[in-house]
Amino acid sequence: MAQYFVINADNPQTRLIKNSVQILREGGVIAYPTDSSYALGCMLGFKDAQDRIRQIRGVDDSHLFTLICRNLGELSVYAQVDNSQFRLLKANTPGAFTFVLKATRELPRRLQHPKRNEVGIRVPNHAVTQALLDALGEPLLSMTLQLANDDEPLNEAWQIREHLEHSVDLVIDSDISHAGLTTVIDLTETAPVLIRQGVGDAAPFGL
Repeated sequence: MAQYFVINADNPQTRLIKNSVQILREGGVIAYPTDSSYALGCMLGFKDAQDRIRQIRGVDDSHLFTLICRNLGELSVYAQVDNSQFRLLKANTPGAFTFVLKATRELPRRLQHPKRNEVGIRVPNHAVTQALLDALGEPLLSMTLQLANDDEPLNEAWQIREHLEHSVDLVIDSDISHAGLTTVIDLTETAPVLIRQGVGDAAPFGL
C-alpha cells in the first residue's frame, strides 16, 4: 500500500521531504509532481525500481528514462554542453522542457539511447521537486506518469493513488503548474530541433 503525503507546493514541509527521500534511498518508486505533470521516479542504481516503473508505464527497455536534475551544474556531469547550448539552457531552465543531449561517460550505458550516445535531461521549476533533489543530492530517474492506454498523464493525486496504490511506494499530493507534457528539444546538433511541442515555449530556441 502506497504512502500518501500532502506537501505544500510553495513551502514543502522538511519532514515530509526527508521521509520521501528515505523511501527513494530504500529503492522505492514515487509518484511526484513537476511543473508540467506528475511523474514516476526512482534513484539511479536500483534496477528493480526501474523495472517497476517500466511495468507501470507498460513500456520496454527501448523507452528511456529522463534524468531530473537540480541545476545546470548537475546536468553537465551527465551531458555534454557547449557554450552556445549552455547559454540557451541557462536562459530557459528551470522549466517545462526535456533536452536531448550527448551523454558523457559518467552516464550508465543502460540509461543512454540504444543506438546513439544521447540522454534526456530536464530541470523542473517546482519547489517540491527541487526540495526532493536537494535532499537527495543526486538526479532522479523519471518517466511521465502516463499509463499505457491513456491519452494524457495522470495529474490528480487521489486518482494516482486509486490506480497505483499497490504499484508505487509513495504518492505526493501537491499542485502542478501546468498540466501537460514537456516540450522536447534535441540539442545534439548545431541547431535545436523540436521533437515534441508541450507546455514549454519553444520560441527562445528559434523553433
